[in-house]
Amino acid sequence: MSVEHQFVRIRPIREEDRHAVMALAHRLTEGVAEWRDPEAVVEAARQWLAGSLASAREQRGAVFVAEADDGVVGVVSVNTQKHFTGTVDAYVGELAVAPHAARGGVGRQLMAAAETWARRQGVRHLTLETGAANTTARHFYAALGYREEAIRLTRTLDEEPGNE
Repeated sequence: MSVEHQFVRIRPIREEDRHAVMALAHRLTEGVAEWRDPEAVVEAARQWLAGSLASAREQRGAVFVAEADDGVVGVVSVNTQKHFTGTVDAYVGELAVAPHAARGGVGRQLMAAAETWARRQGVRHLTLETGAANTTARHFYAALGYREEAIRLTRTLDEEPGNE
């Protein structure tokens, strides 16, 4: 049964969810530039999730999971951070949904939980980052009303300029 036909409950993470959440780390690698080391990207995703779990335990942020009949099918982390303008924004560190639950509304429900948490912190903006090549995620966030604010540019330095 697809998740869109199941009841999905959004709730704060519990310690027993850790393994299921860490199993979603590979979902955070989609849309990363092809020149990046794939193994390093997966390891970074695991570290991001571990850091978010630690922040939630220390009450410096929150992590919510989507739970369906077959267990945890999604996760979102949110905390606060200072924007370069000096204001404090809420920031979504990770949003991951299991492949079998994708496009079933789980991501929307998780983002709604992050937005509710952010409002309770009294912040005005919720920000996040995703890979430039992750067009699925970019369209998803745009459909939720998010607008692109910054663009990161990278140049591979294998050769001198003009010798390419």
